[in-house]
Amino acid sequence: EELKLAIEEYIDYYNNKRIKVKLKGLTPASYRSQSLLINN
Repeated sequence: EELKLAIEEYIDYYNNKRIKVKLKGLTPASYRSQSLLINN
């Protein structure tokens, strides 16, 4: 159960909190959202 929680927390961090220079300083989730808005 602890491992499952730790994995879920890391996935949340990786997708929603981690800032990437390659993504123009955005988190992966923010970059995806922005890309979808621009392309539609």
